[in-house]
Amino acid sequence: MQTLKPIRVFLAVVAEGSFAGAARALRMTPASVTRIIAQLEGDLGQQLLLRTTRQVSLTGAGAMVAARYRPVIEEFDRVSDEIARTTRPDRGRLAINAPMSFGMRLMPGLLGSFRLAYPNIDVDLQLTDVLVDILDTHCDLAIRISDPPGDKSTIWRRICQVPRQIVAAPSLFDRVARPEGPDDLPGELCLSYGHRGGAETWTLARAGVRRSLRAGTGIVSNNGEFLYEMAVAGNGVVNLPEFLVRDGLASGAVEVVLPDWQVPALNLMLYYPPYDRLPPLVATFTEFFEAYIREVDSFDFGAAPG
Repeated sequence: MQTLKPIRVFLAVVAEGSFAGAARALRMTPASVTRIIAQLEGDLGQQLLLRTTRQVSLTGAGAMVAARYRPVIEEFDRVSDEIARTTRPDRGRLAINAPMSFGMRLMPGLLGSFRLAYPNIDVDLQLTDVLVDILDTHCDLAIRISDPPGDKSTIWRRICQVPRQIVAAPSLFDRVARPEGPDDLPGELCLSYGHRGGAETWTLARAGVRRSLRAGTGIVSNNGEFLYEMAVAGNGVVNLPEFLVRDGLASGAVEVVLPDWQVPALNLMLYYPPYDRLPPLVATFTEFFEAYIREVDSFDFGAAPG
């Protein structure tokens, strides 16, 4: 905005340490920079800069103005960028949060294709297996493999199902008895996916019969890749998304435990802040994400919701 220009010019002089440097950074003439600074000092009734042949330094008043105005300008620019990116469907910056294993396996190809389709959309992707508060992290959307959230303030969209398998290395059953049913599966052998030491509850079903068991707390991790590697080494049984264990099943590194019993699938979800409606930029990514998941064969997540 034009009314902010004198402050921007002043802050550029402070940052560059000279009028000439500020002129280059702002693509202005040194004379224009000098005139604007003089006008600002006149409006404020204070000398802001001390000029010598060698350097430009701040007066006491100038230091106070720089300290007070810099965060104001930065916040103004941040809000302006956010508003701009929500009004354009094909230009801006998108902040996304995704789980680590899913992100490492799928997102490089997805984002590579997305950037080819939308070269003017910049993406800030943060990978974490912690279930983040989407409002606290200031992201535009989060990708999660989970059950629907219980938080009423969160908007979510189910993309497709994510099948799970209970697997273990064949070598594990060289030292422990192979279970015939869920009741034969001791909890201490079941490695938990969870946070802060919390044990997982596994549900298995067969022909209308359901069984639940409490996984152990000897090994608890919020990273599926880690738990899978623990299982491959013969350290226990894991209940993980099929895309994490598919290669191991094909190679024989792991095998399905209790193959006659099914584990309820999870859901691939997109979580949003409580928008009244999806901003155009978020809607653009959502549409692309859904189309990409439908077309990618290597993950075979399962049928999309009807």
